[in-house]
Amino acid sequence: MARKMLIDGELNKSNEEEAHYDFDLFVIGAGSGGVRAARFSAQYGAKVGICELPFHPISSEELGGVGGTCVIRGCVPKKILVYGASFGPELEDARKYGWELNEKINFNWKNLLHKKTEEIIRLNGIYKRLLSNAGVKLYEGEGKVVGPNEVEVTQLDGTKLCYSAKHILIATGSRSHRLDIPGQELAITSDEALSLDELPKHAVILGGGYIAVEFASIWRGMGAMVDLCFRKELPLRGFDDEMRAVVARNLEGRGINMHPGTTLTKLVKTAEGIKVLTDHGEEIVADVVLFATGRLPNTKRLNLEAVGVELDKTGAIKVDEYSCTNIPSIWAVGDVTNRVNLTPVALMEGTCFSKTVFGQQHSKPDYNCVPCAVFCIPPLSVVGLSEEQAREQAEGDILIFTSTFNPMKNTISGRQEKTIMKLVVDAETDKVLGASMCGPDAPEIIQGIAIALKCGATKAQFDSTVGIHPSAAEEFVTMRTVTRRIPKAKTNL
Repeated sequence: MARKMLIDGELNKSNEEEAHYDFDLFVIGAGSGGVRAARFSAQYGAKVGICELPFHPISSEELGGVGGTCVIRGCVPKKILVYGASFGPELEDARKYGWELNEKINFNWKNLLHKKTEEIIRLNGIYKRLLSNAGVKLYEGEGKVVGPNEVEVTQLDGTKLCYSAKHILIATGSRSHRLDIPGQELAITSDEALSLDELPKHAVILGGGYIAVEFASIWRGMGAMVDLCFRKELPLRGFDDEMRAVVARNLEGRGINMHPGTTLTKLVKTAEGIKVLTDHGEEIVADVVLFATGRLPNTKRLNLEAVGVELDKTGAIKVDEYSCTNIPSIWAVGDVTNRVNLTPVALMEGTCFSKTVFGQQHSKPDYNCVPCAVFCIPPLSVVGLSEEQAREQAEGDILIFTSTFNPMKNTISGRQEKTIMKLVVDAETDKVLGASMCGPDAPEIIQGIAIALKCGATKAQFDSTVGIHPSAAEEFVTMRTVTRRIPKAKTNL
């Protein structure tokens, strides 16, 4: 109620008071969340400014560019590389379908890199036009907060511009994290991995998260030898354990050397390449070492602590349910808040911010049933609760339904790679609490399943839905037999 009263009070201030500010809103960071908030706020009639570092299509030295991490050095370019990596195995499978590929299949990394860069430049231009068409003023430079209502923008030539704003929104995303070991400067992060001059012949990847397994799939699909080192027994910590095991088997089945329970201790430059030492005493020589050890909120250069904005121990900006910081005029959305770090979530948060502050519609982001995907090959996609989360959260017994099968396409190609699907159901209410899939087209299928879960679908409604035959997706509406029943979790009294 206090937040609502504060917002109402600010929205009802007189036009004379508004005129004291250069902008109604100034956004620092023109990624997905920042651009969305800026555009929608402008459509509500706000005067909006936004700043972002210029985009360098080849260099990753300055992590700038309108469009942000997703468009410039994240989701989009990475998905393009996933597509490129997928064609090699697909062409091999095609031989069994009658395609006579008599010549050796060659892959041209530089050609794909060029096409990828062209697409990023195109999207960067589209995002700039979106801002311009919405009437948002773009400043290319590095922004920081110098007061509750003041922003300073440093341009490339060193010129400093200062602006006042009734509201300031921080949307600077996150940055790659490096492991602090001897020789760390010899490694690269995902930023550089997207623009390597040469395709690696042998890559060592440290990390068990989605970035690590995606790049392992990319480089292996393009013919490189890949060693994947991760601290846990399975990759993708936080995902459903059964699905994690499937992903691990698939990666290994595609020729990736898996090193569970392993971390790196030292990197040494040698004539043969980079010598990688592990905590198990192994030595691996590679030409590329990728640190995929997570990302950190991008708050270091924003001057937030000087103006009193509270951060957590990771450097993330603390916000309330409306994305407002402890300073009433300063807000934050996206990865910089370290809530749910996904592009569509940043878009949702940016939308809710603009509705709340300028649309007179008090809107909170809804994080229930947010679907996500890991674009390894084949991909993993999930929505709702994992089996492990359901065990902890459900008030009654849980029913697990699974289906494991060889995709129809593989029966001819001969590829030995199972698809697995899973539904987590509340035994008492029959409500479907979670769904997951690892196999071809998983993200496309789970997106539709997410709508059902968002609407509170029951297992009976899944069962009464007619499937599309023959398709993999129909398995989600034909799972009739309970794989296992999990009794209600015991609680300590």
